[in-house]
Amino acid sequence: MTTTIGIRDLARGSSVLEEYDYVNIEDKKTHKRKGLIVSNQYADEVEKYLKKIIAKKQQQDIDDIMQFAGSINIDAKYDNMTSSELRRARALKL
Repeated sequence: MTTTIGIRDLARGSSVLEEYDYVNIEDKKTHKRKGLIVSNQYADEVEKYLKKIIAKKQQQDIDDIMQFAGSINIDAKYDNMTSSELRRARALKL
């Protein structure tokens, strides 16, 4: 069973959560969804699912960044320079 309750209803007492599988939390004034509370019996399954989604999104973010890795060719004269030598060369615009 499911239901939708307001934030104030939840603040007044959490006993309403005991009889539902999940509860939508809604701002009654703007009718915008603020969250979802899942029953304890489903919590482990939902947590595993969310971890998969988060890992997939993080991998996508990494893939988006890695497409640019190694895409710049560095001039051979800068290959064996230390960071301080590189800064000095840049300052002198060699």
